[in-house]
Amino acid sequence: MSLDKAGAAPAPTPAFILSNLLACSFLWGSALLFVKLSGDLNPFVLAAMRGVIGGTTLAAWFMLQGKNILPQRHELKVWAFLGTFNGWLPNVLVAYALTQIATAPAAMIQASSPLIVAVISHLMFADERLSLQRLFGVLVGFIGMGILIGPAALPDSGINPLGIIAMVLVACSYAAANVYVRTVKNVDPARMALGQQIGSGSAAIVLALAVAGPPAFAPVPLHIAPLLALGAMSTALPILLFMHMIRRTGPTRASMVGYLAPVWTILLAVLFLSESVGLRELLGGAVVLSGVALVSLTGRLRPAR
Repeated sequence: MSLDKAGAAPAPTPAFILSNLLACSFLWGSALLFVKLSGDLNPFVLAAMRGVIGGTTLAAWFMLQGKNILPQRHELKVWAFLGTFNGWLPNVLVAYALTQIATAPAAMIQASSPLIVAVISHLMFADERLSLQRLFGVLVGFIGMGILIGPAALPDSGINPLGIIAMVLVACSYAAANVYVRTVKNVDPARMALGQQIGSGSAAIVLALAVAGPPAFAPVPLHIAPLLALGAMSTALPILLFMHMIRRTGPTRASMVGYLAPVWTILLAVLFLSESVGLRELLGGAVVLSGVALVSLTGRLRPAR
């Protein structure tokens, strides 16, 4: 990557932002496909395998380059924070929330994370101030998510408040991790991705053993192919791209991945799970893309510092 005269990374172009958003959101959006293909594994076991495979993939990539995979002293706090707030903690909260409320409202609440990121970043970073156009883009993206979820977000039976609280905490957890990455100056983004997966996988293994017990891991060999895809392609690679994207574009633009991923999920479900898609889904996807474009293409882009 070339540097400008001041020694800083050059400002990211709109093409860079959109291409990385599309690639990262596609990889993350494919996760649901592989989760469904993984059968009825215990959710704690599924989270543990995803973290371990993701961490192992990134560790292997580091070792092939002759790089150290052990944390340095100044990295311990970063690895622990990201492994918690972008790893095992939201995974556990999601697992609990889905026992209390339906998937649709849970997904809609989680989709508010980019909006939380935008507001926090507006308060914390001078170069992340929300212009009217960027604020409008964030709101448009959220409206698009509402269209995608549709009336199923408000079932007649009502929504358990504990499930709502859990999903709000999930959105806040992801938002906190995204903003935190922007504040880290002395850790390479690739090593942050590695540390997050190692921290998350290690904690998730302990949780799975404590909650589900060793017998819950018995079906894992039967579903190893989708689990490998889930851990490597839908976890390790996108988190690597995402960490670099936050450092280059700032947390507000990078968090737009959260809006785009459901669009890919719907497309993959239609292609590989024989699920149907109607006018509402198509309209929602178009609105989401419009919101992402409004946020990503606003004015002259500056590199995150």
